[in-house]
Amino acid sequence: MTFINYFLRYTTISLMFILSHMNAQNTEPYKYPQSEIATIHSKVLNEDRKIYIHLPKLDSTNLDNRFPVLYLMDGENHFELFAQYADYLSRPDVLAIPKMIIVGIPNTQRRRDLTPTVSITDWEGKPDTSNLIKPSGGNEIFLKFIKTELIPAIDKSYKTKRYKILAGHSFGGLSSINCMLTYPDMFDAYIAVSPSFWWDDRYLLKLADKKLKKESNLKKILFYSDGNEGGSSSFFHSDLLKFDSLISNKNLIGLDYMYKHYPTETHMTAPIVAYFDALRFIFKEWEKQQ
Repeated sequence: MTFINYFLRYTTISLMFILSHMNAQNTEPYKYPQSEIATIHSKVLNEDRKIYIHLPKLDSTNLDNRFPVLYLMDGENHFELFAQYADYLSRPDVLAIPKMIIVGIPNTQRRRDLTPTVSITDWEGKPDTSNLIKPSGGNEIFLKFIKTELIPAIDKSYKTKRYKILAGHSFGGLSSINCMLTYPDMFDAYIAVSPSFWWDDRYLLKLADKKLKKESNLKKILFYSDGNEGGSSSFFHSDLLKFDSLISNKNLIGLDYMYKHYPTETHMTAPIVAYFDALRFIFKEWEKQQ
């Protein structure tokens, strides 16, 4: 028997022994702590909505503290990611962001809630014969649900600060930008990862040009980004460049903004890096004061 064969055989036997020994012990599932699921009946939407709430870890020095709140669309996809980021970046040995509450909003009818208009065209501007984009145009009502029902419920039940962030990806990014344009005072900061500006013949790009008057006041923080969304979705990047140029040319007073392009990330992996960068950007001044 060669040395390599002996080594492999010995390692395999040892590993089997370790695994069998572990299975013999008392084990329990690992549960990521401090998260809750609540159900809110929305009169605005005429339906029950599940809400995910992740609370910061408390110690004896901050039991009475209040915390900023981040509201996250597509909660079923990115809630755990944001919860991990929030806990890690606010650790005492990191202190890149303050402790915060994460509120994840899972979808019921995603296209209905996260699109600003009723559209009959697809991402290529062609008539939607497949009905893939229906129903649509319910973002106004969805934002009303957040403003008049969800935020008051969270403020009543948890120790919140007034500082609020809205975050979304794709249609969620579109919804985040739409909220900033139509109800800018709802949130202090906005995150839009790969926003679907293609929607309804670039409706939101046109709205941004109309709503954002040159050198007007918009004391908000805005982070927007896109990945390498090539093929039939190559317009994601060109649309983001147009939006970035529009924001730059408007010379808005008080707006602190950042655009990041991630050429090595796809549409579905971009949120992993973008949400991390967004948190660092939004709280960069807070970090300097620590």
